[in-house]
Amino acid sequence: MTHPLPPMPRAVGSVNWVGLWTLYAREVWRFLKVYQQTIAAPVVTTLLYYAVFSLALGAGGRSVGDVPYLQFLAPGLIMMGIAQNAFANTSSSVVISKVQGNIVDILMPPLAPLELATAFVMGGVTRGLCVGLVTGLVMWLFVPVQIAHPGYVLFHAVMASMLLSLVGLIGGIWSEKFDHIAAVTNFVVTPLSFLSGTFYSVESLPPVFWWIAHFDPFFYMIDGFRYGFIGHSDGTLGVGVLVMLGINAALWWLAWRMLKTGYKLKA
Repeated sequence: MTHPLPPMPRAVGSVNWVGLWTLYAREVWRFLKVYQQTIAAPVVTTLLYYAVFSLALGAGGRSVGDVPYLQFLAPGLIMMGIAQNAFANTSSSVVISKVQGNIVDILMPPLAPLELATAFVMGGVTRGLCVGLVTGLVMWLFVPVQIAHPGYVLFHAVMASMLLSLVGLIGGIWSEKFDHIAAVTNFVVTPLSFLSGTFYSVESLPPVFWWIAHFDPFFYMIDGFRYGFIGHSDGTLGVGVLVMLGINAALWWLAWRMLKTGYKLKA
């Protein structure tokens, strides 16, 4: 009679691909399970913004340069949905785990800090891109959305969702309760979003506010994304690419460092 072999430890290797994929799939399943709240609701919110500017404010006959205002506005609204939902995915995941006391279930598996950060961030990126894609398709029914430079659209969509996912992860680790992450949303994410040229061209601003806008990283992600659609930009595209790469690199290091040291995660 043969006896079954005892369970053997799994060889992880230099990268725990199984654990990385499992945590990423968990993050994606979190928002797909309640898609009415995480995908459908942001699309409706974006359409309400569009309706306010196109109907209530009578923006149908306005233009920014040679571009009709509604075509100028659409990419900014899409990007705002991408960014805010990428932030919401990572921040809510970490804060809920900390408040409910099950963060240990994420920290105990043999996952390196960079693997943890990658799984969380890629989950946020996936949600942001899903919201952006659905919003863009629905927006196309109301405004002739065209893509002039697909590479810029894809690059800035990925970089922006990654940036906000990292901010959400860092904010979630720092936060001890929901009020803290709400403060990050209210005093960091929302102001930077609305002051970034989402609803207007920064070229129309007074000189002081023009300079302030160019120190807002959200300006570069919206400006480059908008350029991909309409071929018009208010800033220097090369500078925008470098800003996005540089800020993402800095945020990746900070998130990795916080996870490595166990900042506000380990007693």
